[in-house]
Amino acid sequence: MPIIGKIIKSAVEVADKIFTNNNPKEAQEAVLKDLLSKAKKTAFGKYYQFEQLLDSEDIRDAFALEVPFFSYDQLLEEWWQKVIDGAEDITWPGKVNYFAVSSGTTSNKKRIPVTDEMIVSIRKAGLQQIKGIADFDLPSEFFEKEILMFGSSTNLKEVNGHLEGEISGISASQIPTWFDGFYRPGPEISGIDDWDKRVEALAKEAPNWDIGGISGIPSWIELMLKKVIAYHKVDNIHDIWPNFQVYTSGGVAFEPYRKSFERLSGKPVTVIDTYLASEGYLATQLRKDTDSMALITDNGIYFEFVPFKPENMNDDGTVKQDTKTVKIEEVEEGEDYVLIISTVSGAWRYMIGDTVAFTDKEKAEIKITGRTKHFLNVVGSQLSVIQMDNALEQLGEEFNTEIKEFTVSAVLENVGYIHRWYLGLEGETEKDNKEFAKRLDEILQENNKNYKVARNKALKSVETRLVPAKLFQKWTEETKQKGGQVKIPRVMKEEEFKDWEKFVEGNIQESIGVRNS
Repeated sequence: MPIIGKIIKSAVEVADKIFTNNNPKEAQEAVLKDLLSKAKKTAFGKYYQFEQLLDSEDIRDAFALEVPFFSYDQLLEEWWQKVIDGAEDITWPGKVNYFAVSSGTTSNKKRIPVTDEMIVSIRKAGLQQIKGIADFDLPSEFFEKEILMFGSSTNLKEVNGHLEGEISGISASQIPTWFDGFYRPGPEISGIDDWDKRVEALAKEAPNWDIGGISGIPSWIELMLKKVIAYHKVDNIHDIWPNFQVYTSGGVAFEPYRKSFERLSGKPVTVIDTYLASEGYLATQLRKDTDSMALITDNGIYFEFVPFKPENMNDDGTVKQDTKTVKIEEVEEGEDYVLIISTVSGAWRYMIGDTVAFTDKEKAEIKITGRTKHFLNVVGSQLSVIQMDNALEQLGEEFNTEIKEFTVSAVLENVGYIHRWYLGLEGETEKDNKEFAKRLDEILQENNKNYKVARNKALKSVETRLVPAKLFQKWTEETKQKGGQVKIPRVMKEEEFKDWEKFVEGNIQESIGVRNS
């Protein structure tokens, strides 16, 4: 009889009733007041007069008027470089001991401060996620099973007196002691730097664990599951972990991976979406009858929203400084907004780079609709990533194929601009590119009036090039980091797209050579 599981489940259900905040406006007002109060003696707080802002009739309005928007590069140049160099009390009280490093190319790596308060915030958000599970009607036995958290290495690098790593590695390295008995693969395996060696060590130990839940980015979790299945020569992952019931996704949209996960599983698995960025744990799915995520409005992060319209945006994807933000109670459902955050890590009016749309305003539930830099609008087509995802999901269904990955760019040819899409397929790629392009073009015109107008004017043609999905993974491994929190650019700029095309051509020629040898 799972007595412990029943006790934990009851505690989770009670917490769900007590701690869920049903008033996002009040929660956000309290968060901003707390942020300003704690940071008022910092260099940033003094410069932007946080003490005076706290005396304002409307703190949120005063804050928006006084403090400008910041991109990463702007915060780095004006403030965060001092924090990285070890200075104290710059944008947040005290010295920052951790920095979350992005998975970009080495020259473009970002270092995001992760304060002790942010680590607490991420832990609390994890508990919010756990209590959200109360709505999913899982059996008591689930709460006695082990949780596999498989992301970046927990072997953080010491650099100039602080520790650096990806946010998933930092979070896993700070697992509370009470969770040790449930956490897998454990500190020894999690600390292995090389991803392939880490997976091999995990696979060896896998039969010794009773995994109930798995957390991580879909592309790398899928690959890990395949390697565990192959290592033990079984049919599916439930032959190894029969009690695996919950997968917590994040980082990218899960839908393109759903069919693959179903093939790797012997039983249905509940999928719960999350929004953990290097800058903080922003949202998590709390209800089984929606795939939207609820913003965590009472946990050290203050949210503002900018309507994602051309007149509000600079060419580099940043927000124009004179743009007015929208408060959480003022948003409209179904509209795209650029997300602006201020946090307990000393990020202030920070443009995180994501766009979101509210699906339920009262519950503060959102979907990530894309990236400000991954918005395809060179010729007025105004395509967001979620519109592209939906179109490709429909395309895959109609052609009975899985489109796991994609990237697109607006390419200037002699005839004018064309959209060139690379579609990463699971399985056979010897299909009719022209038929794919024709139908993709039709679907986008049917669902986006701006795209339809562009197709009748500046956008002259649409091309698709079908390639194996594994090429996208290989590109990530060679140019970024294997197993990391990587977001493959859905929309590539000209220079990166040229590099991508050379990479694809080289790999295709290599594969042809192998077949002919």
